[in-house]
Amino acid sequence: MPASPALHLNLWKQQLGEVPDSVWQQTEIETLVLADNGLTQVSEEISRLTKLRMLDLGHNQLSQVPPEIGDLPSLTDFLYLHDNRLSSLPDSYAKLTHLRYLNLSENAFHVLPECVTGMSRLQELRISDNSLESLPVSIERLSHLRELHLRNNKVSTLPDSISLMQELRQIDLRGNPLTELPPAIASLPRLEKLDLRWVTTLKECEWIADLEARGCAVYR
Repeated sequence: MPASPALHLNLWKQQLGEVPDSVWQQTEIETLVLADNGLTQVSEEISRLTKLRMLDLGHNQLSQVPPEIGDLPSLTDFLYLHDNRLSSLPDSYAKLTHLRYLNLSENAFHVLPECVTGMSRLQELRISDNSLESLPVSIERLSHLRELHLRNNKVSTLPDSISLMQELRQIDLRGNPLTELPPAIASLPRLEKLDLRWVTTLKECEWIADLEARGCAVYR
């Protein structure tokens, strides 16, 4: 009886330099790890991996990623793009409407790519260690988001529309030059953790006491 095709391909830290063409021929794989390989590009042939649920391209040297990733119909679990040289994402990524986890940390983003707010089923967004100065009002479209990680950016405040993100449990704002925060944060019914450590510029927020009184952990 022939062996079933492997569903998981782990090529972590193999010093590849570029992805072998043989990878794109393994069209049955559901998870693909290409992290820490010194990659500077990824072929459009990735579009052949139509069953891919998880893709890890972290710890490489990518300054751009192929638009075809946005057309992968099964990419629903995890997309790791952290520790690269990205400053933008293709508009096609807005079609990843069932993706649950996205990591964009340690890149060169000055603005949150608009396509991210189209990923309406995101539950966790990590975009720490970039150069974001603000978040767009359209962040409210991430109505399923539970964790928002913004550590070490240049954010001075958050949009009032964050009040519409009713599933938020954690907001990490460590190391940002915050000057104010919208009182709307206090209305988030499921918020469990607000991390304000290493923030020295924030005005006193009277509503923080209300958060703490109801059991939300506020670190500062």
